[in-house]
Amino acid sequence: MTAEPENSTSRLLDNVPVALVWRYLSHSIMLGFGMWAEMRAAPSLPDTVLGWIPRSEFVLRHNYTFWLIAYVPLALWLWRVDRRRFVHFLYVGGLLSLIRGVCITLTGLGPVFGDDVNASMSWSQASEAWWALVNPVSALWGDAPQVYLTKDLYFSGHTSSTFLLLLYLWRSRARWLALFAHVAVVITVFWSHLHYTIDVVGAWTMTACVYVLCERYWPSIRLRAHRSQTHSI
Repeated sequence: MTAEPENSTSRLLDNVPVALVWRYLSHSIMLGFGMWAEMRAAPSLPDTVLGWIPRSEFVLRHNYTFWLIAYVPLALWLWRVDRRRFVHFLYVGGLLSLIRGVCITLTGLGPVFGDDVNASMSWSQASEAWWALVNPVSALWGDAPQVYLTKDLYFSGHTSSTFLLLLYLWRSRARWLALFAHVAVVITVFWSHLHYTIDVVGAWTMTACVYVLCERYWPSIRLRAHRSQTHSI
């Protein structure tokens, strides 16, 4: 009898649409943190690795397209082959987005290249920019990220999202394709000077830690429900 409320909650959460809503809302909150950081003046930092890598305007202009190609098909494949892990992947990805938003506000790193053009942005301009960024059409197929995001740096979202997907696919047949996709995305991050090197290293570290902790202490919803049913018998 005592396990029933937990099972009802588990059934509600063990649901792809609910997990997708969580992932979208957490991403939107993270972007809100990012826009607040854009309004603050911040210094740019020297970077030893980027000093040796020429910046490609083409790769910078199309970096979100490259990320979509590397991320979306493999995420859909994970959904097809293991819906339970896909739902868990969405929840953990949302948690990482929230952590990333907090880290962005705590670090306050300046643009990797160019002037700090958003430091004088008003609250109304920041609100309009946030709305353009949470709109999937303008964010993924427009130029909103290139226009408004210059200081959403620590840690790299491109690196974190594809690395998390790699971790979830590591025990599957698609692990080498996921590894290739992740490495390709990291190359575009460096080639476009989208992030500092420390942002990439931080993404690997933070993602690995969150993944291990969630796998250990926040197992899949279905597994927890099964354990509750077992204990209640």
